[in-house]
Amino acid sequence: MPSTARENLANQPSAPVEDAVTQPSSLPKTVRDKPFAWLLLVTGVIGWLASGALVLEKLEVLKDPNHITVCDVNPWVSCGTVMQTAQSSVFGFPNMFIGIVAFAVIITTAMGILAGARFSRGYWLGLQAGVTLGFAFVVWLWSQALYVINVLCPFCMVVWAVMIPMFVWVTIRNITHGVIKAPPALAKLLGDSGWIIVALLYVAVIATIFFAFIHVFAGTSGY
Repeated sequence: MPSTARENLANQPSAPVEDAVTQPSSLPKTVRDKPFAWLLLVTGVIGWLASGALVLEKLEVLKDPNHITVCDVNPWVSCGTVMQTAQSSVFGFPNMFIGIVAFAVIITTAMGILAGARFSRGYWLGLQAGVTLGFAFVVWLWSQALYVINVLCPFCMVVWAVMIPMFVWVTIRNITHGVIKAPPALAKLLGDSGWIIVALLYVAVIATIFFAFIHVFAGTSGY
């Protein structure tokens, strides 16, 4: 082989780690590039809009503590009540500003994939860390709403709802693509069970809400 050809071959970029581990045709449909990107885009846009709505309402509450938000339904369903608690500003500023930035990253990632972008393993590990921390934060906020504040925020619940499939499928995507090392059998099991896991988490959330507010559903709250 001529030296120039050998040099050109040597300079060719190596395939991403994930492509070397598994071929797209062997992956579950949801973790293939375009279906996965659409899932990220839909959940990201919904989460961003819910966070944006919360930001607008929070600004109104800051201007007028007596402001009635669009989701103040009753004593147990009220964004305004939740916004005035310490849990709504854990880091010294309103939590919804985190959502505005975080969901924008998700939307950008989705648009990049749809445009044909290829991200490095380091990027996917960073996204995994961000989504995992976001999911853990949402779980904590959910527990505070149900068992400490005893009030539900509808827009916050929208964020909870989109974080579940986002976390589950980002994790499964990274496992099946080899970004996170796991035995092939486990990767296949998770890839085939993703929507079952999402459904079970939704059922768990609904069940905890029901039992936490059973006095409301039973009509014994006195309201």
